[in-house]
Amino acid sequence: MEHKPKRSKFHIGMRNIKTAIAATLCALLYLPFDRNPTFACIGAIFGMGSDIENSWKSGGNRFVGTLIGGFIGMGFFALYTLIYPDGEMHPLMLLFLFIGVVAVVLISQIFEWYGAIPPGGVLLCIILFNTPPEHYVSYSLNRMFDTGIGVLIALMVNILLPREKVVDVLYKLKLRKTK
Repeated sequence: MEHKPKRSKFHIGMRNIKTAIAATLCALLYLPFDRNPTFACIGAIFGMGSDIENSWKSGGNRFVGTLIGGFIGMGFFALYTLIYPDGEMHPLMLLFLFIGVVAVVLISQIFEWYGAIPPGGVLLCIILFNTPPEHYVSYSLNRMFDTGIGVLIALMVNILLPREKVVDVLYKLKLRKTK
């Protein structure tokens, strides 16, 4: 019977390091543009998977959900401001929220991006309840753009630093030290 060494509860592994690299690269990329990197960093963190396939899936879910929720949110907010130009909360917003969430779920199901439902619903709520009427379009488009940048950086980090490649380099460095 082979005994495996017990791993500590606290472990910094490759996914942890790659996630930190991707988030930091997002923030670094945004520095010269005087632009807030928060949503790009969030996209990178959600977009990092244990390998490229998982990154594609989790990042894709995040990005597609952001697109779906963003466009639905913009559409409903535009309709809402036709009736209530001040954008203040009125009971009609509850109906738009209900229909919007149903639409996010249905569209995500049609494209079989089930993991897109949570980020799509979250952005829909942010647009409907937390965005001033004069900024809802720019806010929505910026969230889509920033999330896309973050997911793209997470994918690039996972492509450039696949686990096998990093483990191989570490193994070779360890061999050099023991010689």
